[in-house]
Amino acid sequence: MRCEFIADHPDFRRLAAIDGITVDLRYVGTDNFVGRDLYGDLDCAWLHREAAAALEQAAHYLAEQHPGYRIIVLDALRPHRVQEMLWAHLDGTPLQMYVADPARGSIHSFGMAVDVTVIDPQGVEIDMGSGFDEMVEKSHPALEEKMLAAGQITAQQRSNREILRQAMFHAGFRGINSEWWHFNFGDPAVVRQTYLRID
Repeated sequence: MRCEFIADHPDFRRLAAIDGITVDLRYVGTDNFVGRDLYGDLDCAWLHREAAAALEQAAHYLAEQHPGYRIIVLDALRPHRVQEMLWAHLDGTPLQMYVADPARGSIHSFGMAVDVTVIDPQGVEIDMGSGFDEMVEKSHPALEEKMLAAGQITAQQRSNREILRQAMFHAGFRGINSEWWHFNFGDPAVVRQTYLRID
């Protein structure tokens, strides 16, 4: 289904309708690794209703555990055509490993993945040791022990990542090995086989 028609589909929920979160989509504008606005006139502020309900649960859990802290959404629904742009932008570089091959499909394109971080009571992003879409080893949850031992991330930065993970895992999301900000809801293989992809 084309992104232009998503507002009429009952399986999707607008991010603005999710209680307790803040939204700052980074592919709107130039604050992203491509350096340009990838969404343009497309309305990408959506999630599948199942992922949206889980994100709302994660936001409530975070607020209970850390009063004043909020989840900020950096990317949610990403149309397949934009996934193809990201893949092409990194073509021929080792950084392409950070982007799902469009031939297989990104879970973002089903509205079942979300990129998030945490802001403190003053509205400032807490320090995670690397930035959103920073394609370096410091961003890899799987390498945190090694990075911590080498002094490449601090104990506080790792603790901050745990704050985010605890909230997301509590709601049923699962992370990936290479990006501390990325979380999938549901088994990716099942999502690709049975959910509606947004193009």
